[in-house]
Amino acid sequence: MKNILLTGTAGFIGSNFVPYFLEKYPEYNLINLDLLTYAGSLENLKECENNPRYKFIKGDICNRELVEFIFNEYDIQGVIHFAAESHVDNSIKNPAVFIETNVNGTFTLIDVAYKHWMEKPFTYKENYNNCRFHHISTDEVYGTLGETGLFTETTPYAPNSPYSASKASSDMIVRAYRETYGMNTVITNCSNNYGPKQHDEKLIPTIIRNALKGNPIPIYGDGKNIRDWLYVLDHCKGIDLVYHKGKIGETYNIGGRNERTNLQIVDRICTILDEKVPTTKSYKELITFVEDRAGHDRRYAIDATKLETELLWRADENFESGIVKTIEWYLNKYIKL
Repeated sequence: MKNILLTGTAGFIGSNFVPYFLEKYPEYNLINLDLLTYAGSLENLKECENNPRYKFIKGDICNRELVEFIFNEYDIQGVIHFAAESHVDNSIKNPAVFIETNVNGTFTLIDVAYKHWMEKPFTYKENYNNCRFHHISTDEVYGTLGETGLFTETTPYAPNSPYSASKASSDMIVRAYRETYGMNTVITNCSNNYGPKQHDEKLIPTIIRNALKGNPIPIYGDGKNIRDWLYVLDHCKGIDLVYHKGKIGETYNIGGRNERTNLQIVDRICTILDEKVPTTKSYKELITFVEDRAGHDRRYAIDATKLETELLWRADENFESGIVKTIEWYLNKYIKL
């Protein structure tokens, strides 16, 4: 059995990843370190809590003493690092916590891993040669695009919010441990995820929740900001591929090739809700434009060719299939169908 440390997997993406990973790899024990801040909930992992190969530890990735204890107690032989403060609006209001968690937390994890796995730079201890540190990042580190073009793995970093700057910093720390110490690291940068278990504050859950309550559906600015939408389970499968088969020291972009404006997103969701939960009026009448977010990037879009070509990854869901599954999950959550 191999013990893998997962961080922050009581949150959205991680809580979709854990049950998938547990089922696919019976030879792994998974240790989940999560502080359970506002974005994390053990309810997200209820289906895993009685699995003997899964253990939850509540704690902070910045707590070096705790991280060292976990590595020693469980002889950790791999890390998949999801934990991050991730909501852009919150980073604008309180950037300090983003720097602490995303930068210092990532440094603590990879430094402890280095000391546990390696004797010195470029020399792994016996029986630790295959230990890997996989860092989960975001396309927001690349900044914003114009009307054309895509983010590739060689796109220069140009983060525009405290959140994206903190993630760019953590990416650089991981890169430095590869280049300076010869650690087995990989980085994945993903586009906007959607699907079950996403925190209520995010765009798609907010649209669904407000619509069902008959409340105004807030859309920033003119609603024409564009994101590339990736169904969360497709992201999990991409992480799995990169963790097991990605080349050492490489970065892989994971995107859904599903560019949509926020207006297109809200329009499609309202159309589906009109069919599934009809009322006397269309939910589209609830759409309300609000003051734009400070420093709001105009467009993100990922070129996933490298992942598709090298590791033969393909997204199973397009936006039309994925959004229906997502809405059905939230209908069960919000109105208990």
